[in-house]
Amino acid sequence: MGVDLAAAFVTARDVFQEVDEALKQNLSKLMREGPEADLVLTENAQPALMAVSVAVVRILEKDGGKPLASLASLVAGHSLGEYSALAAAGALQLGDAARLLKLRGQSMQKAVPVGVGAMAALLGIELGPAEEACKEAALGEIVAVANDNGGGQVVVSGHKEAVERTIEAAKARGCKRGMMLPVSAPFHCPLMQPAADAMKAALEGVALGTPRVPLVANVLATEITAPNDIKQRLVEQVTGLVRWRESVQFMKSAGVEVLVECGTGKVLSGLVKRIDKEMTGLALNTPADIEAFLKTV
Repeated sequence: MGVDLAAAFVTARDVFQEVDEALKQNLSKLMREGPEADLVLTENAQPALMAVSVAVVRILEKDGGKPLASLASLVAGHSLGEYSALAAAGALQLGDAARLLKLRGQSMQKAVPVGVGAMAALLGIELGPAEEACKEAALGEIVAVANDNGGGQVVVSGHKEAVERTIEAAKARGCKRGMMLPVSAPFHCPLMQPAADAMKAALEGVALGTPRVPLVANVLATEITAPNDIKQRLVEQVTGLVRWRESVQFMKSAGVEVLVECGTGKVLSGLVKRIDKEMTGLALNTPADIEAFLKTV
């Protein structure tokens, strides 16, 4: 993870070293060498994903000579990616982002005992019917829509049995397929309130500036720039719905035609066409991706 970037760019190595120092942990070695079982622990995966995303943006800026504000009119991130977006836009210091995400991962893991919570992906259903399925299936337990990813992909989260019931309730509403997800905790639902409380306390002690490029907040699906507003939305996001479909639609309404995914993987850029066929999603994962992109801007 991030190995090719670190091999090709001093800028990337500097980012990874700064994150290591902030966490007092050799996270970059874990990213390079594993073991994967440790890397996928949410307290490690969250800062690691952020580090790679910020590395890509800094390479564009420092090696490519393209300041973020010259490339992007808005920034956004899916769940933990919101911290990556804020670090990329200069609102959060890189070390603060790493420490906050480490705490976020630890707090989310502690919030619910292993095996009590679960998440499931519902395919071929939209937000409204998925919310109805959650209400029907709750039966006194907690289950809620966690991610509205667009293109008929909705993720639900909550007590394990309630999530399993929601899959069946969703099928009665046209859901083509429901799949339990291999996650360690039920993210983005009210069961995460202890983690939200921990993040509220931590964010109060962090200096957050105005982003150079406005942020499209997960829980609002609209742009914000005021630091106190951003902090509030980061807290709400822990238990709240990631309104990704609406966020992409908002960015289109603001004149955005191309969404560039910086970091690891191509999930978000793949969702773009499913949300709006007129938009383009582009993933920058490798040195070759970055070099090809820089030739076009």
